[in-house]
Amino acid sequence: MFPNGAVLNGAVLKVDKKDMLTKIILVICTLFFEQCNLFAETKMEKATFAGGCFWCIESSFEKLDGVVNVISGYTGGHKKNPTYGEVSSGTTGHYEAVQITYDPSTITYEKLLDVFWRQIDPTDSGGQFTDKGSQYRTAIFYHDDRQKNLAEKSKEDLGRSGKFERPIVTEILKSSAFYKAEDYHQDYYKKCSLNYNLYKSGSGREEYFKQKWGDDAENSSEAYKKPSKEELKEKLTPLQYNVTQACGTEPAFKNEYWDNKREGIYVDIVSGEPLFSSLDKFDSGTGWPSFTKPLEPENIMEKENRRLFLRRTEVRSKHGDSHLGHVFADGPGPAGLRYCINSSALRFIPKENLEKEGYGEYRKLFETE
Repeated sequence: MFPNGAVLNGAVLKVDKKDMLTKIILVICTLFFEQCNLFAETKMEKATFAGGCFWCIESSFEKLDGVVNVISGYTGGHKKNPTYGEVSSGTTGHYEAVQITYDPSTITYEKLLDVFWRQIDPTDSGGQFTDKGSQYRTAIFYHDDRQKNLAEKSKEDLGRSGKFERPIVTEILKSSAFYKAEDYHQDYYKKCSLNYNLYKSGSGREEYFKQKWGDDAENSSEAYKKPSKEELKEKLTPLQYNVTQACGTEPAFKNEYWDNKREGIYVDIVSGEPLFSSLDKFDSGTGWPSFTKPLEPENIMEKENRRLFLRRTEVRSKHGDSHLGHVFADGPGPAGLRYCINSSALRFIPKENLEKEGYGEYRKLFETE
């Protein structure tokens, strides 16, 4: 190496330091502007909806591809920094609402509106289902004129659709200060899944959506269909068929996943709907896969049964209607639950295959910073 040059195959190449400095500056500037363009292209947007109990509305939006974050909170009223108790009294003017941060390059505002309408009774001006009062009214809070116009058109289209006999009374209002609700309200459907499912079923909300929208109640069942009886007999092994369709039970310690320690998710062997995550799996000592909570509480149905003279809570999948197992109140998690599930009702998808299998949205669960 020479002070002003480089050796290449024995030859000395002269280097113009001024020219090289100029090129370096140009490269840095190019990278800077490309990064700025990247941020501009991926600018997140917000959407705010009130649809009665914010627990239920939050859970419906969080599963959508392109939704970055959903926060439960209060908006539309006159009280600054209200508490849940104050809002519940109906004296603050606030609505229970959710504020959604989403990527418009992945999901549109129109899609969010469509999902919103399928989570509410837009003809009830006094609340939602068993929750009555001004804090449970429905509303769309627009953040700009474009959202306002889309919301108004969407409301008009719904009114003309003939889906509802009574007028659509959901309000379209300009967004105002949004106050985040207390921590225990955030992701309540995950933290307290048993209570959440009981509430949603008991409130009449779930049955209403099923009657009004059928299988498309949450716009999420299209990919998770239960095959015909004939198809299932071809697709499943005799044990899998007996467990999922006849409420059978496989042998303890002699099943596929009781000691599986790989990272990934477990889906319904019948419908493919996501059910549990390895992150919530633990060794219960029973010889069956056990989980502290579901990955997608919306895909889990619970009902009491008294088979074999025992009173137990059966766990079934929502879209596949598969018998999965039972849930017991002796688990180690915060909710104290143990979902004891038959391996034969499950299919395991390792984290490295999630994108390939169509479950890419769950890959982030296993990413470490």
